[in-house]
Amino acid sequence: MKKASYFFFYTYIGLVVVAGFWGAFIYPELDFKILFNFQIKDLYDFERINIFSQYRFLRGLELGFGIFALTFIKEIFSEKKFNRVFLITMGLGIMARIVSWLVDGNPGFLTKFFLFYEAIGWVLIFVYSKSSLSKNG
Repeated sequence: MKKASYFFFYTYIGLVVVAGFWGAFIYPELDFKILFNFQIKDLYDFERINIFSQYRFLRGLELGFGIFALTFIKEIFSEKKFNRVFLITMGLGIMARIVSWLVDGNPGFLTKFFLFYEAIGWVLIFVYSKSSLSKNG
């Protein structure tokens, strides 16, 4: 269980950091092409600029969450308050994807893949860290 938990932790957080940095500071246009099949350059300047601003902001928060998780990995798996903050934050992202599916409609394959991958990782991290937290007091 420990190896699976850490595998999902590192792959999830690795992608969060890379996607956060990439989307906030490098080339968010690629995200719009790959994730949304959307040519953002076709929008008027006002809409494009504001969408980019909000998107970069959200990707920046994603990067910050990834840095937090990497900085406090030991605490996430050993201290209750860090574990709760991590699992709640990750869980809110998963819940938001589910709500979007129910309210906004059926997402594409890549979005579903991320949802299920994150949910499996969340469960494994929860189960393993619950046992490791109880051992550590």
